[in-house]
Amino acid sequence: MLNMKKRITLMFFLTVLGIITKAQQLPHYTQYIINGYILNPAIAGIENYTDVKLSHRHQWVGVQDAPVTTYFTVQAPIGKKDYRTTATSFDMVGENPRGQQYWDNYTSARPHHGIGLKIINDKTGPLNRFSAFATYAYHIGIGVKTSLAAGFDFGMNNLSLQADKLVFDPNIPGAIDPAVGSAQFINKIKPDLNAGLYLYSSNYFVGLSIQQIIPQKIYFANNQLTKYPSETVPHLFASAGYRFFLNDDVSALPSAVLKYVAPLPVQFDLNMKLQYRDLMWIGGSYRQDDGFAAMVGLNISHTFNISYSYDRTTSGLNTISKGTHEIVLGFLLGNKFGDWCPRNVW
Repeated sequence: MLNMKKRITLMFFLTVLGIITKAQQLPHYTQYIINGYILNPAIAGIENYTDVKLSHRHQWVGVQDAPVTTYFTVQAPIGKKDYRTTATSFDMVGENPRGQQYWDNYTSARPHHGIGLKIINDKTGPLNRFSAFATYAYHIGIGVKTSLAAGFDFGMNNLSLQADKLVFDPNIPGAIDPAVGSAQFINKIKPDLNAGLYLYSSNYFVGLSIQQIIPQKIYFANNQLTKYPSETVPHLFASAGYRFFLNDDVSALPSAVLKYVAPLPVQFDLNMKLQYRDLMWIGGSYRQDDGFAAMVGLNISHTFNISYSYDRTTSGLNTISKGTHEIVLGFLLGNKFGDWCPRNVW
């Protein structure tokens, strides 16, 4: 008989193998609405400062070997000169710096470049995925208030399996799952490519991105027991959002994301973010057939912000999981215009 700890480990190992072979293979993020760059490389360089994000996500707290995801992203513009060029273009005392008048005066981006870096570590039980990507993007105005950006990430994924964690029967020392043979640590490094488009204006955005473009075979064994390898598959993300004002101090920003990973059906997320001036925001999210999330964020200064989300799953795991926690720290470097919150990413 397997003890409870090993049963849970086995359950997650089989679950993750299922994810790798036929379901979403990349990490989930709840707060992609404040760091769209994590899903779409075209967003790199969209603001007037260097945007740094640090995030840690602990999924299904209370469940042994549940996914834990940590990432670091940094992205910045090159040659961006389309914002606040005169003394009168800065904020007026007593006015909402992100009020209706601000957006009425919004103009599209002048042509410029964007660069970035993503480092992501996603661990589930004995499996660990480490990714690193360099990003290039180009932004150009195509209308009075409308801009279009295109970008790509190129980098690598390092997928590793710590086989000595697969000893499911404690009564048999060294009894490792036969699917991985005698290997103690299986390590695979693969190249990867992501690409995206992002159309944005003062009151809406539409994005399309594809991740894991280069299909790769994944062998978890070093012997002949596994005849058929797993394979990475592309992940397609389509996003859209719209901004409207409830009053001059509070804006509402509904958005949605569609996700497609063959051969699964399309899955959607629905989000709502309410922002008070450029100081703080609250929000909620619904992920189809998965659960709900609540979010809150605070812009502490023009160089630092923090946000937090809590997810509650509606799947069978809700009987043993204490929910999912995700925190994001943001740093605005080289912020010469004193922005307290993003201008183009919501």
